Amino acid sequence: MEPTHKPSPKRRHDVAFKQAAVELLVNSGKPPKEIAQELGVSTWNLRDWKKRYAPAPPAAPRTLEQAEAENRALREELQRVKNQRDILKKTLGIISAPPDNGSNA
Repeated sequence: MEPTHKPSPKRRHDVAFKQAAVELLVNSGKPPKEIAQELGVSTWNLRDWKKRYAPAPPAAPRTLEQAEAENRALREELQRVKNQRDILKKTLGIISAPPDNGSNA
C-alpha cells in the first residue's frame, strides 16, 4: 500500500531571500506566523534566519567617564608593553654581544 501524501521536496533558499525575509519580519510589524505563511516557509526557519541575519543592535553610547577610564587603562598597558620591549632589547643586546675574553682574534 502506497502513501497517498507525498512529501514536498525540500526547498533551498538563497541568502538574499533569507535576508529579505528577516528584513520583512523586523520591519513589517506583522506576526512571524503570518509572514511565514506569506513566504511559504516555517516560522522555525524565520526564527533561525533572524538569529543569523538580523542586524546587530546599535551599541550603547559610552559616557565620558567610561571612555576616559578605558583610555587610562590602555595607556597603562601600552607603557607596560613598552617596558617589556625595552627589557627584551637590552637582553638581546647582551646575549648577542661578542664575548670579551681579551684576545684580538
